[in-house]
Amino acid sequence: MRVLVTGGAGFIGSHIVAELVEGGHDPVVFDLAGDGRDVRDPAAVREALAGVGAVCHQAAKVGLGKDFEDAPGYVAANDLGTAVLLAEMAKAGVSRLLLAGSMVVYGEGRYECAAHGVIRPGPRAETDLEAGRFEPHCPACGADLAPGLVAEDAPMDPRNVYATTKLAQEHLAASWARATGGRAVSLRYHNVYGPGMPRDTPYAGVAALFRSALARGDAPRVFEDGGQRRDFVHVRDVASANAVALDALADGPGFAAYNVGSGDPRTVGDMAEALAAACAGPAPVVTSEYRLGDVRHITADSARLRRELGWRPTVPFATGMAELAAGAAGPASRAAGLVPHP
Repeated sequence: MRVLVTGGAGFIGSHIVAELVEGGHDPVVFDLAGDGRDVRDPAAVREALAGVGAVCHQAAKVGLGKDFEDAPGYVAANDLGTAVLLAEMAKAGVSRLLLAGSMVVYGEGRYECAAHGVIRPGPRAETDLEAGRFEPHCPACGADLAPGLVAEDAPMDPRNVYATTKLAQEHLAASWARATGGRAVSLRYHNVYGPGMPRDTPYAGVAALFRSALARGDAPRVFEDGGQRRDFVHVRDVASANAVALDALADGPGFAAYNVGSGDPRTVGDMAEALAAACAGPAPVVTSEYRLGDVRHITADSARLRRELGWRPTVPFATGMAELAAGAAGPASRAAGLVPHP
């Protein structure tokens, strides 16, 4: 199948392109960094959709950014871009969409209170963060909460501009599917890492920031107390999830969402220590710094993706950290003949 991959020259997109090639598909790369084509340009999108059977939409502005002044850029790149793409797909009769979703749509993860059951805590107060009280507590009794896995039917609660745009992308995709009879699948990625990660930018993920610090000979700086739980999933596993989901797009109209995680939750501190050890670099420094809008714990329940589509992650945490430390060039980028943007 001929598949348009927006953002196909980027970190995740280039690995997806390689996976699609290996699976016998014919990917078409559409990327601002790779060839200057912008998904907000209707004419460019229209041209790229010629002969395409499905679209894998990875192009996006990612990360928390620096401050709220970034909001127009996020909305333009993520939501206007998605709206233009979907409008052109409707005109061209392209009825299959894979969307790069994100776990950030959930806000805080799933918690349980021993007395009050499942709890959805609100945003953490800045006074608590200033005082080093990082764990959410039960709003009813103040007791400690036990974090758990978040499933796809959890309430949506985006806590920052980026998260809001990712949820808006899903709503746009669902509206497009209803209006056109198309099929849209959002793969809600958890913390993706691996070869080709962006470096030295405020929009990079925590693994990339730690790797860049270690490459400079600096200790990774771990915010809060390092106890934040995340699901770090390797980019090759994310690429394989896209390939598996692409085959499922023919199953009927509508919108569906799937978590994409390793199923092996780790703390941010664990990851910093593992990466520092693999790099033979300085030990991480826990700073107690924080960012408003960050959530404490968010880890995936990927059982639906495994059960319904048969996907399984294959890269263990230790293997992935060792590869990241080695600064591997990335087989996906080499196979696709692409260089991910910095």
